[in-house]
Amino acid sequence: MTRATDKLPTGFGRLWTAQTVSSLGDGVMHGALPLLALTLTRDPMALAAVTAAATLPWLLFGILGGALVDRWDRRRTMWVTDLARAALLAIPVAAAALDALSITLLAAVAFLLGLGGLLFDTAATAYLPDLLRRDPALLERANSRLRGAQTAMSGFAGPPTGSALLALGRAFPLLADAVSFLLSALLVRTLPAVPRPVPEARESLLRQARAGASYVFRDRLLLGLALRPAVGNVAFLAVETVLALFAHDRLGTGTHGFGLLLTAEAAGGLLGAGIASHLSRKLGTGTALTCTAAVEGLAILGLAAAPNPYAAGLALAVCGAGMGATMVLGPSLRQAIVPAHLMGRVASTSRMLAMCAAPLGAVLGGWLATTHDVRTPLYAAGLLLLAMTAITASMTSNRRVEAALRAAAPPHPASGNPAGETGPLPTPPAR
Repeated sequence: MTRATDKLPTGFGRLWTAQTVSSLGDGVMHGALPLLALTLTRDPMALAAVTAAATLPWLLFGILGGALVDRWDRRRTMWVTDLARAALLAIPVAAAALDALSITLLAAVAFLLGLGGLLFDTAATAYLPDLLRRDPALLERANSRLRGAQTAMSGFAGPPTGSALLALGRAFPLLADAVSFLLSALLVRTLPAVPRPVPEARESLLRQARAGASYVFRDRLLLGLALRPAVGNVAFLAVETVLALFAHDRLGTGTHGFGLLLTAEAAGGLLGAGIASHLSRKLGTGTALTCTAAVEGLAILGLAAAPNPYAAGLALAVCGAGMGATMVLGPSLRQAIVPAHLMGRVASTSRMLAMCAAPLGAVLGGWLATTHDVRTPLYAAGLLLLAMTAITASMTSNRRVEAALRAAAPPHPASGNPAGETGPLPTPPAR
């Protein structure tokens, strides 16, 4: 483990700055894209198509994207992808300036930006453990800072900035996002190079992708880490689908009040990301993950029973804190225990499972609200989260976590196997 005097390397500061700038651009687009689409059409299906296009790449190419990242230089993948996304946004900027923007073009751009995000995020996830020498404590600190910056930029600063820029003209939020990608690319280009993993025996891309996915499903700890966000997305999307209606009909909030509820959740997320490392040190990573998942479930049940907006805001803040801590601890542990040459595939498989689960949650929430009551999806989501916590508690226990960290630790030089050397695709140890 890292000594208290150890610091994050200088290169991490540039990576943090790059992702902070990029998150601000993402927040700008998150706030402006729905409003921008609304200036072009009032068709709900067309508006939904633009939103869905951004997530479609994860469903279609998630595992294949991870396999490609494991073949390519991670740093180069990041800066080239950001440069390509900046260049791509020049098309809708020009179209907006010429008053030729269309829903079809917006959907296509959203899809390609989502594809770029898949490659960048997966490469960044795989690059970070190499930069930080796979040190679990450093990874938790780094992911806490990255997660905090992402929440602040995409959750607080970005959306209102995007709305304000849209008031100046359709091209302005698109141009701002392009500039953020360009700045990120320039910063990532200056990051220190890390050794590339030893390539595996020549296999087809599909076979390597399937091997990476099976690695997750054969390892109980990794499977538990993947199930948490997947099941969590079912629950959270069920809540998100009816939250505005619940806030309006049951809590009596208007548009401003609903925005404050979302702000409370984001503020809780910042707090959770900040205390994640402390929880890990005090409770152990496995127990901390179980506790944060239980907190999320109980907070959603509290939201369902909330008698007024103040209680609902508190419940959302507590839920956000649990989510923020979970999203630091889970990825940090995965980065510390997964072999370098598998990191891209393991990360993309986990992310794809979570993305595939989201539509199911939205359908579940809408169906329960229609057939029963607007509170029913919230109660169902809370109970689902608590059931998931009970099922995965033994899969991500402190004992399994500690065994996995010992197995992933670099071998002693006397063993004859130099640290960092990788061979053929390993079979995960029974944990």
